[in-house]
Amino acid sequence: MAFAQMRPRHFSRSIVDAIDKSKILGVRAGARSDHRFLGVWVVVVKGRVFARSYTLKPTGWYRTFLTDPLGTIQIGERQLHVRAMPAKSTRIRDAVEQAYAEKYSTPASRKYVRGFRSPRRREATVEFMPR
Repeated sequence: MAFAQMRPRHFSRSIVDAIDKSKILGVRAGARSDHRFLGVWVVVVKGRVFARSYTLKPTGWYRTFLTDPLGTIQIGERQLHVRAMPAKSTRIRDAVEQAYAEKYSTPASRKYVRGFRSPRRREATVEFMPR
């Protein structure tokens, strides 16, 4: 009897630390799309990796992940295959909001952090998990 190889549900501590230190994460949405890497703001909450779409474009990274949840993230030169899962929990969305406010605290960033609090952008919160 063969056992299926278990995939980790979360990234290693070293990957999470690198993502947490980075202000911008490269994201390529969809396994079957021709998207290029885009820079998105990323936060870490309790060792988990989240991003929230600001523009919500019909052909943007967030909407692509809704129909094709497999993609790739880029940290420096390293590329990791991911699955993007919508974050449904109000508690998680609140924690992501707080993490954005703490990480992106410059005067120029505050406008976008406030914008991330809108209901439609809160709903556009995704968690990246390794695949």
